[in-house]
Amino acid sequence: MRTRLAVSSGLTALVASLIAMPAPPQAPASVDPAAAMHWRHIGPTRAGRTRAVAGVASQPNVAYIGFDNGGLWRSTDYGSNWVPIFDSQPTGSIGAIAVAPSDPNIIYVGSGAGIIRPDLAVGDGVYKSTDGGKTWTHLGLRDSQMIAMIDVDPSNPNRLFVAALGHPYGPNAERGIFRSTDGGQTFEKVLYKDEYTSGNDVRIDPSNPQVVYATLWQQQQAYIEGQGFGGAGNGIFKSTDGGQTWKQLTDGLPSVIQANIAVAPSNSRVLYAMVAGGTPTNSVTDAGRTSRGTCGTARSGVDADRSAPAGFSARLSRIPE
Repeated sequence: MRTRLAVSSGLTALVASLIAMPAPPQAPASVDPAAAMHWRHIGPTRAGRTRAVAGVASQPNVAYIGFDNGGLWRSTDYGSNWVPIFDSQPTGSIGAIAVAPSDPNIIYVGSGAGIIRPDLAVGDGVYKSTDGGKTWTHLGLRDSQMIAMIDVDPSNPNRLFVAALGHPYGPNAERGIFRSTDGGQTFEKVLYKDEYTSGNDVRIDPSNPQVVYATLWQQQQAYIEGQGFGGAGNGIFKSTDGGQTWKQLTDGLPSVIQANIAVAPSNSRVLYAMVAGGTPTNSVTDAGRTSRGTCGTARSGVDADRSAPAGFSARLSRIPE
């Protein structure tokens, strides 16, 4: 009897100890943060058509957005609330916003819708704030009427490039790519073709500010919708000497009519381009000398202009030094 009790007690203790043993660790379940994310409207309620938006890398809670005839707005709480900060200026049409990476109190704004389309609002050049948008100073390029892009040197807030579209309904000389090295006191035209060809985009390589990319777009709108025109001889260009000289990038690209570009922040040897043009003759990549892509609708980054043909999406990597 005692033996049976001892065996029973031993089995009970063994079972209890097995129950008390912790379960073997399990691999954590795979979590996809994007699965819980969805697009929602965050304002401002004035809204309207826009292509001008800018964030501040050192201040992730701050964002700026500008509208065609809707002014310039700022949020300091991740987009929950927006405040207009440009209403005292003589134009409310905004095409480009650039916050100096080395000094977020310095903000450059290009006026004019920044988009060529039958209905738009023109502006009167470039503005600058040195106090985070509290006050503004008009700089120049008044006759450009439409500013599509501004990019500021990552380490020098006084060095910037401006892509000027020019008059939407007629030819003028103040268009193309401009550079300033004195904070906008003066502007020098550094890439120009003719009085019908616009500067559509410009980007500074964040790892080497001497490398600059730009796009040109020959276009002209008409007062009657559908009568605008655009020609050949446009394209994507690269400068390796700070904008003094330029070389057109052509390998692997279609005949470019219009293009918008973006340099990958994590790897500035990669350049993305959204191109309106024909089908490319090849689809290869060799460290930037050619591009690869697929025909079809542009995925992002390009306004669907009514006069442009079907989009071509391409991936470009930077030409090696």
